Amino acid sequence: MLLEQCLGFISTPPLWINEQFNIIQFKFPEIDLAQFEPQPIPTKIRLGHQMEHIFKQLLEYSPDYEVLLHNLPIKSGKQTLGEIDFILKEKRTQKLIHVELTYKFYIINPKISEPVHQLMGPNKRDMFFTKMEKIKNHQFTLLHSKEGSKALAKVGVDQQKIEHQTCYKALLFEPYRSNAISIRPLNTDCIMGYWLRFSEFNAAEFKNHEFYIPFKSQWVIAPHDNVEWSSHYEILLELNLRILKENAPMVWMRKSDTVFERFFVVWW
Repeated sequence: MLLEQCLGFISTPPLWINEQFNIIQFKFPEIDLAQFEPQPIPTKIRLGHQMEHIFKQLLEYSPDYEVLLHNLPIKSGKQTLGEIDFILKEKRTQKLIHVELTYKFYIINPKISEPVHQLMGPNKRDMFFTKMEKIKNHQFTLLHSKEGSKALAKVGVDQQKIEHQTCYKALLFEPYRSNAISIRPLNTDCIMGYWLRFSEFNAAEFKNHEFYIPFKSQWVIAPHDNVEWSSHYEILLELNLRILKENAPMVWMRKSDTVFERFFVVWW
């Protein structure tokens, strides 16, 4: 499972290429995993924190980077102002890179005109634009605050020599049966599935297939056959309970032994 998560992380595309929104996208190095053995990570933590552990292990295994620090809290007295995700050293150039890591699942809402505002979490509580602005205006500037400079100096890092980047990976889900959607300047390779409402899922076209609701730790993994599949009727009962709790689950669908789809069923 952990190795599958690592492979899923690596195969997830960045949400944009090079520089957009005045934010440089970290170019994740190519890594040969033939000899890689992931170390156990805590399971009772949020998926985003699991991805931090995976990112750290992969970068430590990579010959291209040295991980200088991970999750350094910046404090003012007893108050925590924020955390620095990663400071890396690129071995070839000795360049110091501050990387803020984000791994997200967004649905695309085409009723909103601006692509950067169209991306939101399946439960509508998590907005891409808000996160992107926080990275740029809070996380990056935190290093240059008095408290940030002091914390970095304690671990021997000169904040004047650091370049800010983000590793922003995302899986996007477009509306079911949608026409071609333009999300430029975002990366269309991130579109991995679709989203629909409960009433749409309760339709004849889905009834002859099999389904599985993955645990959140499995969201990173591409659908595969080695799970316990349920009928459309069985999954409807489970989905109904989730919808009543205003929880939009991811669903895997098996159309044949080799054809799978993944989508979100939303409650709103």
